[in-house]
Amino acid sequence: MNDNVIKTIIVDDEPLARRGLRARLERYEDVMLITECQNGLDAVSAISQHRPDLVFLDIQMPGLNGFQVIHKLQELNQPIPLIVFVTAYDSYAIKAFDVHALDYLLKPADDERLDEAVAKVREYLSNQHQDEQSRKLAALVADLTGDDFEDILRKLASGEAIDTNPYPEVLAIKDGSEVTRVAVQDIQWIDAAGDYMCVHAIDGMHIMRKTMKELEQELNPQWFVRVHRSAIANIRFVKKLVSHISGEYHLILQNDTELKVSRSHRDKVKAAMKM
Repeated sequence: MNDNVIKTIIVDDEPLARRGLRARLERYEDVMLITECQNGLDAVSAISQHRPDLVFLDIQMPGLNGFQVIHKLQELNQPIPLIVFVTAYDSYAIKAFDVHALDYLLKPADDERLDEAVAKVREYLSNQHQDEQSRKLAALVADLTGDDFEDILRKLASGEAIDTNPYPEVLAIKDGSEVTRVAVQDIQWIDAAGDYMCVHAIDGMHIMRKTMKELEQELNPQWFVRVHRSAIANIRFVKKLVSHISGEYHLILQNDTELKVSRSHRDKVKAAMKM
């Protein structure tokens, strides 16, 4: 088989949409359609079995929608192929996913727009950028994990703007006349000192005047978990969770900082450690 052939799967619950896209793809000698799927469950099975290079993936489908297909593949530890979303939603709404998907097509896809998408696929494959695309898709799923998929689809359908990452990437910490910008991903843990919060980051400790509750609401709960009433830990910096004979639990961070886990937050911390 020619190494330059792009093994492709079409996933769409609408037969006419599949037929239309299939006919347009026949124009490309290097695109080989290996199968079609009419729902998300079939798509997960077909992608796992055939390991395609490219999937044209409809967003709204019964059973599993397009986002949930990607999520399910991740749960099964399956490689994520290049994804071109296919959607009936207007371009304003779908712009929210520009930074994550390789590309998207609005139904019905016209030849010029499809040419652009296929050209982009060829470029990614020739430059071996699949890993980069997989990371972007993983980021998309991570951004949506805490939200209801159907609610997101409803917002897309109504044209509402969607912020796929409602949590700030940077905390602006004011100290007198100076403002320090601290990358949220670099924050290891936070503890309270009276009316102030001590933000412990890779570059050192920063003091900010804000309540624990206010700060907790600003941080992505996928990564930041309350360990007791006066401390929040970034799970990405946790090395292990240790239980003591006394029944107490402690988090050990990568820099060997030890944080006590209170009884009321123990279950949430355990759940976060399984991510």
